[in-house]
Amino acid sequence: MKPLSIVHTESSLGWGGQEIRILTEIGGMLERGHRVTLLTPETSEIYPAAQKLGIPVTAIDIAKKRISGVLALRRWLLLHGNEIDIVNSHSSTDSWLAALALATLPNKKPALIRTRHVSTPVNNSPFTRWLYINASAHIVTTGEPLRLQLHTQNNYPLSRLTSVRTGIDLNRFQPHDKTAVRQKLGTRSCLTLGILATLRDWKGHEDLLDALMLLRAQSIEHQAWQLLIVGDGPERERLMAKIAARNLSDVVSLVGNQENVPEWLSAMDIFVLPSYGNEGVPQSIMQAMACGLPVVSTPVGAIAEAVAVNESGLLVATRNPPALAEALDKLMRDTVLREKMGAAGRTIAISAFGIDVMVNKMEQVFHQHVDTAK
Repeated sequence: MKPLSIVHTESSLGWGGQEIRILTEIGGMLERGHRVTLLTPETSEIYPAAQKLGIPVTAIDIAKKRISGVLALRRWLLLHGNEIDIVNSHSSTDSWLAALALATLPNKKPALIRTRHVSTPVNNSPFTRWLYINASAHIVTTGEPLRLQLHTQNNYPLSRLTSVRTGIDLNRFQPHDKTAVRQKLGTRSCLTLGILATLRDWKGHEDLLDALMLLRAQSIEHQAWQLLIVGDGPERERLMAKIAARNLSDVVSLVGNQENVPEWLSAMDIFVLPSYGNEGVPQSIMQAMACGLPVVSTPVGAIAEAVAVNESGLLVATRNPPALAEALDKLMRDTVLREKMGAAGRTIAISAFGIDVMVNKMEQVFHQHVDTAK
């Protein structure tokens, strides 16, 4: 395949799996000889992260749906458009801005590919349909259920939709010795539940705390377990208050964002993500499985694509702390089952979650749609 010139746009100022996927994908494309640039606000979290990784990035004011953002993108594309094959947008705001900017360009236009990372329903207004069907050459979703959702709820043709699951670095995400990493990280040397997620309400941290209270009331043995919460975000203060109000400060640790994620995952015995919205296939679940952990989660978005029920983990209903506690209890009481599911998850991760799988599929989508908008 010939090298392509690809521009990614990201308007989000925050940090999470979506931003990590963008940088991972760009890195994989650069390694294959493609020319790639990221356009994002200077105040975004992804901007310095891209600079740190040596990824070409340009600051552009596209944080809000304003005419100034359309004009800024249009000016940039007028200067570079003849060199660009693909514009790949990611969030709602930059997708709209990119679509409008491209629509006003004279003559030669790169093809717009929209990657949709979350399972939030899409409205059926004529304007949104124009964005998805007319302005975009193709839509990529991060899981097959998200693709089917757009087809069934919005009547978008399946031929215009492709599912490309996020890939992770399997050379990085590997199991570490639990005793050694717990000593290194300074955590308690005891059985450990863990969650890795941005501290947003829909990630289900509060449901997990409620389930932990039920488990501690149910069994003295469960009182010996600790909970590690890895990640940061807007819900931090509220979670800290709830932990204190429930007298859980001695067994729950909020450790913030961490770069050495494989070590923190390896310090856990069970990985938990009780999300109730806005998910594709969470990278944290794939990372946990690659590190040999059994997973307890919910069937939101495309999570069921990753977690093989009763093989690599368990799925429970959303917003249901008793059901979550019951699933956790099953694993907390059975060391052999934990190890069996963790090993199965590692096997699945090695076969299906690698970066190359994602980059191969994205390359195919991009090559299929080069020149479609020109």
